[in-house]
Amino acid sequence: MIYDLRFVCLKILVAITGASGALYAQRLLDNLDPRQHEIHVVLSNYAQQVVAEELTDGLKLPEGVKPHGLKSMNAPFASGSNPPDVMVVIPCTMGTMGRIAHGYSEDVLQRAADVVLKEKKKLILVPRETPLNLIHVKNMELLLLAGATLIPANPSFYSGAKTIIELVDTVVARVLDHIGLPNQIAPRWAEERE
Repeated sequence: MIYDLRFVCLKILVAITGASGALYAQRLLDNLDPRQHEIHVVLSNYAQQVVAEELTDGLKLPEGVKPHGLKSMNAPFASGSNPPDVMVVIPCTMGTMGRIAHGYSEDVLQRAADVVLKEKKKLILVPRETPLNLIHVKNMELLLLAGATLIPANPSFYSGAKTIIELVDTVVARVLDHIGLPNQIAPRWAEERE
């Protein structure tokens, strides 16, 4: 049976870490509908500093999005009995990636990723780092073997993007694709622009 996810309510956790690229997280939140889906947000400690540096007006949470404290293990997604359907770590630091890869769960962000993997739900990581060292690559290998999806924050230029937001949206569109949500925020390969 195939479901049209436009009409299925998903529980989606958006986790934001301290990697540069807060605009990726903002654009994802801008393109998720809290009237249709249950959206939760958690920020790492350093994410708040990066957001303050990179987003002039701060992070704008759409009405209906539920924020959670990093140290609160009472969040509904901190237990395997109530996992999110999808967790997106956007952008994802290499430190967070390494801790998730090795099952280190010091806070609710890391615990939620552990829950998502063990419950066989969808974990999408959007790393933003260059160059990569062997430790990064090995952590990515572990995560791929555990069932995670890695979508590096590498924008596509064939879209003809004319603004930073249009360029960022080429990555966000791929994240939405892997969540399973239809979108048209960026052109598809070989698709004519209107």
